[in-house]
Amino acid sequence: MTTSRTATVSRNTAETQITVSVNLDGTGAASFNTGIGFFDHMLDQIARHGLIDLDIQAKGDLHIDGHHTVEDVGITLGQAVAKAVGDKTGIRRYGHAYVPLDEALSRVVIDFSGRPGLVMNVPFKSGSIGAFDSQLAHEFFQGFCNHAFVTLHIDNLKGENAHHQCETVFKAFARALRMALELDPRSSGVIPSTKGSL
Repeated sequence: MTTSRTATVSRNTAETQITVSVNLDGTGAASFNTGIGFFDHMLDQIARHGLIDLDIQAKGDLHIDGHHTVEDVGITLGQAVAKAVGDKTGIRRYGHAYVPLDEALSRVVIDFSGRPGLVMNVPFKSGSIGAFDSQLAHEFFQGFCNHAFVTLHIDNLKGENAHHQCETVFKAFARALRMALELDPRSSGVIPSTKGSL
């Protein structure tokens, strides 16, 4: 019997006030309120396709732009996932996924290595998707990597529509995350590293 892999983390600064709750063994139940519609849509992909219950409530300085809100949600989500996964005993550690959407195709590979690192190659065809600045996708994943302590490789292999490009990235991230966080019945009670810790 495993312990509950849940966490709630709050981040309060002069720029944003954010609370994130996660259940890594959920069903994809989700609730979002970031003030950026397309970003909420992308977060919903993480919950739905990652089978992670996710509640994210964020109030940010959107009168300036979405940068602080998106980056700080990434930071806070990373902290919540790190807290929920604990010492990583029994997880698969690695995850990968390819996801298409019409003409777009993206690949995401993740390692719960304990070493933050992001390599992201996504040549967005548009600078904005609705009210979402496409450059902020990088800021979200950078914040997540730095605080979940993961190595993350993201590549958009094909795509002509920025909405499709971004959505395939978030869906592939969700699927890779799900795979990496799954408990491996063949490695129950084992930390997946020859070092003995991650």
